[in-house]
Amino acid sequence: MDLQETKYITIFSKKRRITLEVSTIIYIHMRRKISDVYVNGGMVYETRTTYKEFKEQLGEGFIEVRRGTLVSVMAIHSITRKINLNNGESLEYTRRRKKEIEDNLSLKKKKIIQGFRVEGMPTSKEEYRRYYKGFENMPFAFADIEMVFDEEKHAVDWIFRYGNPALADLEGIPLDTLIDSTFGSLFDNMDSKWLRSYERAALFGEVMELMDYSPEIDRYLKVICFPTFRGHCGCILFDLQNIQFNGSSEDTEGTLQMYFEEYSGKYVKDPEQDRND
Repeated sequence: MDLQETKYITIFSKKRRITLEVSTIIYIHMRRKISDVYVNGGMVYETRTTYKEFKEQLGEGFIEVRRGTLVSVMAIHSITRKINLNNGESLEYTRRRKKEIEDNLSLKKKKIIQGFRVEGMPTSKEEYRRYYKGFENMPFAFADIEMVFDEEKHAVDWIFRYGNPALADLEGIPLDTLIDSTFGSLFDNMDSKWLRSYERAALFGEVMELMDYSPEIDRYLKVICFPTFRGHCGCILFDLQNIQFNGSSEDTEGTLQMYFEEYSGKYVKDPEQDRND
C-alpha cells in the first residue's frame, strides 16, 4: 500500500453510510462488537465493522497498541507511561510490549517520512520564493517550515524553508539567516508548545490556531498553521499588539461567545505535560 496516497474506507454508523478519509482517523477502539472510530475534529463514529476488517483496510499506517486498539502512526507524538497523541489525548497500551511497539512505530514512521518528498515540491530558496511570491509583500508574517525528526521519528525542530520580509521583522533575524536554519539553532530557549501544533498540521493535515506568548522573541502571537507539502506546514503569524479589534457589529458579542465556546471544546494541551502521569 502507498502510505501517501489518499485512501478512503466506508462504514455504517447509526444506519448511515459514511465514507472516511483514512488520514483523518486518529484511532479505533473496540467495545465488544462495537468499534468506536475517533477522527479529526472530535467526531466519534460507532460501527459494527469488525476489528479484523479495520486492520485489513487501514494497513501499514496504523499500529496496534493493545488488544482492540488501533492508532494512526502519524497521530502518535510519543510513548511514555501512555501513548501520547498529537491532539492532546493519551491512551493506555500494553506496557510489556513497549519496546516492540516503539520499534514498530519507528519503522512505520520512517517509511512514511521517507515518502514525504513529492514531485513539484520546491528544492531551493529560489524555488520556494517563486512558489510563494504572492506572500512577499503581505503585511503579515508567513513561513513554510519543514519538520525535523529524531532517530525515533519524533518531531523535534523545524527548518525555515520560506519566509517573507514581514517574518524577518517579527523574528528580528535577517531572512538570509532564517532560511534553511532550524528554529532551535536560532533560539536556544525554544518552546515545544509551537512544535506540537506544527507537527499536527504537517503530519496529520490539521489547521491549527495558537494564541500564546513567545519567549523566544518576547511577543504575544496569534499563529494559524496548516499543511502545505508533506512534512511541511505553512504559518501565518500576527503580533497581537499590532492587531486592532473592531467590535462595532451588534453580532460581535454572540460571535465571540461562539468562538470561545468552540475553542474551549477543542483546547489541546502539550502531550509532554502528561509524561509523568
